[in-house]
Amino acid sequence: MNEIVRKKLLGMGENKYMEFSSALVPGAGNMIGIRLPRLREYAKELAKSGNIPDIQSEDLYFEETMLKGMIIGYLKIPTVQRTELMRKFVPLINNWSVCDSFICTLKFPKKDLPAVWDFISGYFNSDKEFEQRFAAVMILRFFVNDEYIQRSLEALKLIDTQEYYSSMGVAWSAAECYIKYPAETLPCFTDGCFDVPTHNRAISKICDSYRIEKTVKEYLKTLRL
Repeated sequence: MNEIVRKKLLGMGENKYMEFSSALVPGAGNMIGIRLPRLREYAKELAKSGNIPDIQSEDLYFEETMLKGMIIGYLKIPTVQRTELMRKFVPLINNWSVCDSFICTLKFPKKDLPAVWDFISGYFNSDKEFEQRFAAVMILRFFVNDEYIQRSLEALKLIDTQEYYSSMGVAWSAAECYIKYPAETLPCFTDGCFDVPTHNRAISKICDSYRIEKTVKEYLKTLRL
């Protein structure tokens, strides 16, 4: 991240917000304290100018990494170019906030989803916590649909969930799969497809949803391990 951009970011920081956010994002490192809407607006400005970030450089601040991910999402570029930037960016992810905010910024044409699936498939067997979460949340964001539901469920079973944030990512994605496709997803819970913490976290997330009837929630609670 160049010095002009860093100076701009430093001027956008709020100390109280930094103190609040730091407690919510373990592993974030140095934080300036910039509210996400302001950071997104700046990312859009840089993306509109065609300012492609230097993905390989070391970042001093949490918001610099976040900004890079947002720019990748906002750039007007073909999917093949975007996924190449993503390939360089994913190793920089070291907390849930950068992971999820990055993914929320991404948009792909429906016709390009097969290429995106091929891209994220390379992370299903990763041994890195936030690459695992990246894969799970990408499934949640783009592939809980008629065409991909079976492949998505099989992929979620492959992801190593020993680490907390990978487990939470898989649980979140599995919960959304159940909410939208209960018949297809229920065997994941009756057949013990996930480790115990992930299994129980997914059921808790389903039961927290307003989209699920009370009687169904009561049944799912009996499946807790």
